[in-house]
Amino acid sequence: MELKRITLPPITAPGEVTTFYSFESGTARSVALSNTAVLLAGRQNATVPVLMIDWDTESPGLHHYFGRREEHLGLLEYFQACRDHLALLAHGSAAGDASALARQVLEAIDWELYVERVDESRPLYLMRAGHFDDTYGERADRMDWDGLFNACPALFRCFGEHLARRFRHVLVDSRSGRSASVSICTTLLPRKLVTLFTPNQRSLDGLAGVVTRAIDYRCSHEDEQRPLMVYPLPSAIDSADCERRIQWRRGDPHKGLPGYQPLLEKLLRTSYSLSRLSLESYFDEVQLQQTNAMSGGEHLPTVAARDADRFSLTRTFEALLDWLADGRFPWQPLEEVRLAETIAAARLSAGEDIPAALALPLARDLNRLGELYREQGRADQALNCFEESLSLRQNALGDNHRDTRASRANLATMLREAGKLPEASFLHELLYEDCHRMLGPDHPDTLAARSALALTLSALGEFERALTLHEQVIGASERLFGSTCSTTLDALAGHAQTLTRKGDFSFARRVYERVLEGRERLLGSEHADTLRCAHQLAKLLCDLGDLNHAGPLQQGVVEARDRHLGNDHPLTLEAREQLADILAAQGDIDGVRRVLEALAAGRERSLGAEHPDTLSSQLKLASMLSEHGEHEAARRLQQQLVSLHERVHGVDDLQTLHSKKALAQTLSRQGHSLDARKLEETVLQGSARLISKGMVAGPHDSHAGALGLQAAILDARDGVCHTETLGHKLAQLQQLIDNRSEREARELADSLRTSVLRPNAANPLRLRGVELIKQVYRQDNDKDALLSFAQDEVSSLQEALLEAAAGRSLTMP
Repeated sequence: MELKRITLPPITAPGEVTTFYSFESGTARSVALSNTAVLLAGRQNATVPVLMIDWDTESPGLHHYFGRREEHLGLLEYFQACRDHLALLAHGSAAGDASALARQVLEAIDWELYVERVDESRPLYLMRAGHFDDTYGERADRMDWDGLFNACPALFRCFGEHLARRFRHVLVDSRSGRSASVSICTTLLPRKLVTLFTPNQRSLDGLAGVVTRAIDYRCSHEDEQRPLMVYPLPSAIDSADCERRIQWRRGDPHKGLPGYQPLLEKLLRTSYSLSRLSLESYFDEVQLQQTNAMSGGEHLPTVAARDADRFSLTRTFEALLDWLADGRFPWQPLEEVRLAETIAAARLSAGEDIPAALALPLARDLNRLGELYREQGRADQALNCFEESLSLRQNALGDNHRDTRASRANLATMLREAGKLPEASFLHELLYEDCHRMLGPDHPDTLAARSALALTLSALGEFERALTLHEQVIGASERLFGSTCSTTLDALAGHAQTLTRKGDFSFARRVYERVLEGRERLLGSEHADTLRCAHQLAKLLCDLGDLNHAGPLQQGVVEARDRHLGNDHPLTLEAREQLADILAAQGDIDGVRRVLEALAAGRERSLGAEHPDTLSSQLKLASMLSEHGEHEAARRLQQQLVSLHERVHGVDDLQTLHSKKALAQTLSRQGHSLDARKLEETVLQGSARLISKGMVAGPHDSHAGALGLQAAILDARDGVCHTETLGHKLAQLQQLIDNRSEREARELADSLRTSVLRPNAANPLRLRGVELIKQVYRQDNDKDALLSFAQDEVSSLQEALLEAAAGRSLTMP
């Protein structure tokens, strides 16, 4: 019979291989793949060529979803032909490297013999598991995938590339469990890996093992160092049982239930070396509910396009494709994904000269995307979006249009938040002048521009003019809208912020208290704006030494954010950290311990074990446990920290040595004097090696002082603060930070570390100094300095707790 040749729609770039894997539930996996394939092949007016490969040779069935009953050659026969050709080449002249040998074999095999079209309405093709004759089972058992790999290690990688040059999407249906063929499908073939899992720990563990092995293999083998993007896909979700569905997804720390979302966030953070990511938006959209089609395979994929109501599987697969099709990361919010897609399409359609009809929608989308980036803390991307949006609106609408002013306001605010204060001030001045000229002094836009300018001037240290502008806004808001409206309260909050920055704490307290009272009446005691004001006031009260009022106020903030945002939300963790500082200042050892335990656990879940903030919390917690007499718990935690530091920073790194020194102290308290002395000797030997190598300079200087190195230099630096007050020095540091004088700010921050942490430092100045020094190190992105400073904090905390335990006066946590 003559072969009917395959003619495919052309593709403009090489396609991608995507593997669908599940540790169990093979039917759900095949249904997911077939639905996805149908949707992809129907894109761009059904001109996207898609190939499905059934690699589940033990339980083949993908062909059944498309009604293919006639026999056809498939995967087994294809690779049998590859094996035969490899054997033939082995007897001939030696081929080149493994990749060249693989390409030679693949070019010799006519792939069209093993592929069939399964949908006449779109370019959808299938390479079935094999020809299902009487010998199929025996041939499947006899296929030696390991032997084929050993004969030509590059064969499977090149096979994927070979087909991806012809098909835009190659979707591989991997068998479940663990086997050689699973490793081929999940590790060697794909650029993307869709991993289905069901509501049980065994399924999650299987998924994690496959993902970890695949990424480790690619990282450790030079020829395989290619990107691998992982898309988790929860299946068999009971949509009717809301309580169990939410508990299965998010977990319950109080019941010891982890939840699949935090577990998978931790897996992806570790796999991609990211400090923070969230799958919140992704899992809001991508969950496969339990249906007859998923459990029994009753599915007609050719009608998927018509089955698109909100209860359908099609809707879920379309949502998955929002991330999967164009290679978006699953931790990107859906709105960001769709905006980026719309912006890319608009640019492609418009070319270089963007007409006004396209420029304005593009400017709107860029402005919204910039706001999303700003919320995520991605300052550079936000600035780029705001700048492009402003340029488009200026060209299309002119400088005086309201939309242009809105883009300029967003850009100016982002510049201020990014620390680019002169540029922000220039734009805010222009904006305020334009609003005042065109709209009048009392227009809401003018008041907003005046308030924004005041905050920028405050950041620049121009307090008198900033306070004057704040007072003008407050007066106009009270006259126009009343003293209790949100506009007036927002203006008062900005005024209090500037007063705090100036150092007028008593006046700032009165203003903050007025704002808090007004927001509680207007918005409720647990509204986000109310809680933010309470958090700011609690910090100010702590600076003023009014701990009796600061503690309950901050406790209320923590409890409310726990309820509304969750234990691991960044704002909840921030509130909990401030509560720990307040409790420590009160000498409440038990309270500090409870808060630090929750803080350390939350940061490890949300940031990862190696993040500086996580390590800082664990260092403080270990110190608390040790000082509180729970030496065994402290020892276990400190041993984990030592192992972590050794793996991340090395055996002789200063942070590793400091962790060992803390562990030695705990061992000594337990009575393990010999082990403690041995550990202290390793610290001294490591310190000596660092000194001999000249490695004690740089950001670790102050930490070296904590180990007894360069102490004289640090003491000499501190001598400056005897003649000029610590408060004056901190004001200078704030000014350097605001003016973006990064080098000078870093030098001053390094010199103030010991002064800020001295036991006799006033508590308000100590808290302010700690915050400013950490801000400098974060702006430098110096994680080593952050950890070093955290360790110095722990040392000072130990001294203070010893004083508290002995009943002496406590001046700092």
